[in-house]
Amino acid sequence: MADFSKVRKYWPQYKVSNIIEMIRNSSKKPKVCNELFNGLVVITGATSGIGYYTARKYASMGARVLMINRNLEKTEKVIEEIKRDFGTEVNYLIADLRHLDEMRRVGNALSKLEEKIDVLIHNAGVYLKKKTLTSDGIETTLAVNYLAPFVITYLLKEKFAKQKSGRIIFVSSEGYRFAVWGLNLDDLNFEKSKYSGLRAYGSSKLAQVLSMMIFNDYFVEYGVTINAMHPGMVRTATGRENGPVYLWFKHNVLDRLSSSPEVSAEALYYLGVSKDLDHVSNKFFNLTFEEELAPPAKDREEALKLWDITLKLGRLV
Repeated sequence: MADFSKVRKYWPQYKVSNIIEMIRNSSKKPKVCNELFNGLVVITGATSGIGYYTARKYASMGARVLMINRNLEKTEKVIEEIKRDFGTEVNYLIADLRHLDEMRRVGNALSKLEEKIDVLIHNAGVYLKKKTLTSDGIETTLAVNYLAPFVITYLLKEKFAKQKSGRIIFVSSEGYRFAVWGLNLDDLNFEKSKYSGLRAYGSSKLAQVLSMMIFNDYFVEYGVTINAMHPGMVRTATGRENGPVYLWFKHNVLDRLSSSPEVSAEALYYLGVSKDLDHVSNKFFNLTFEEELAPPAKDREEALKLWDITLKLGRLV
């Protein structure tokens, strides 16, 4: 049930022009960056879909790639392909980002790297039709889409501050708009309210964008940027955990209307490397086109409350 105080708060701030802007941007091809790049890019969820093509794109332009994946066999196959096709350096960490211990292990391992992280792309994500809980008792969509990027980024704060450079990118979604009246901070686990895949997904992506605002407050003085992007309507394996009805709809309808993940990879390379994005931070992009966020995603008061909740949820305090 909607919090009517938030309905009254957000409703006057909504603009039809923002929806029109989103629709227009969704039909555009992303801007392209043709500059070579010999830095280190870290990508989560790089064995398929957007992450896979993004790893290949960066490798094709000379980058060193560090993948964070769940499946060792698939990871080794991707590494073999990238080394064969581009001859670049590829490394990996195996971790299941549903679990707090694994999130923390990845964050701590990355924080100890001697070389700097030039681009960090939080790509791993899930969409689940049915509610499930992780071993930590956290709703799975929230854990993977929001908590894992938060914990990893939080544990890298000092490293990025020392580097005094770097770009952090959340692979977000226009789906954050599904949380029309904001987050229910007292029920992030959907224990009091009815669960739906769209509500959980939208809430997780809205939480991600809100956290970006507070991370930016910290990173801005160090020259580190943090942005979020909608990767376009692309064919990915997201949702494969759902039932046969959804899978039929995805295969026969959604995928046929969608573009190749290579489009998203092109956008992520532009956002990670292009000089056009120097010093650009705390922004939301539809592919490579900046958009004004919906009212709940600009609510600093909610962002600060969520930050405190997340520190406890992620056992960071």
